[in-house]
Amino acid sequence: MDTNKFFQSKLFLGIILGIGALVILLFGFKVGEIVGAKKADFSCRWSDNYQRNFGGPRGGFPGGFGDQDFIEANGTFGQVIKIDGATLVVGGRNDIEKVILVKDVTAIKRLQETIKLSDLKVDDFVVVIGQANGSGQIEAKLIRVMPTPSKDVTWQMPLPGRSRFR
Repeated sequence: MDTNKFFQSKLFLGIILGIGALVILLFGFKVGEIVGAKKADFSCRWSDNYQRNFGGPRGGFPGGFGDQDFIEANGTFGQVIKIDGATLVVGGRNDIEKVILVKDVTAIKRLQETIKLSDLKVDDFVVVIGQANGSGQIEAKLIRVMPTPSKDVTWQMPLPGRSRFR
């Protein structure tokens, strides 16, 4: 068979097109693999840094609420001291009271149930996640009502007029 005829034949054209399609297909798979690896890496790093980013005790909440590692940069944890319209005052650790502004977009949850601001009561224990404003108040994005800690949990924050839990 003549080499010039082979390079001009339909068989050669089919082989070249097949190889080209295979290269494009393999390239697409490789791009998908790279994107998937990047997404998995981001997800892994996000979950590893969840506590640092969103606060909460490093060990979670299984033993109670007395953990001193709770981060309060963009939120707080404590007992509701006062409710005044759409404003809450929450007593946090070290006798620090935080003013919480409840907006229309604020999600308020008790366990898995969404509740209203009117369902909150003084003495409820809450975790608040939000954004600090220029006045030092926290504009709440999420308020989660937590179960009352048991009496054997050490609560490090005595509230005015209330005794510590021991």
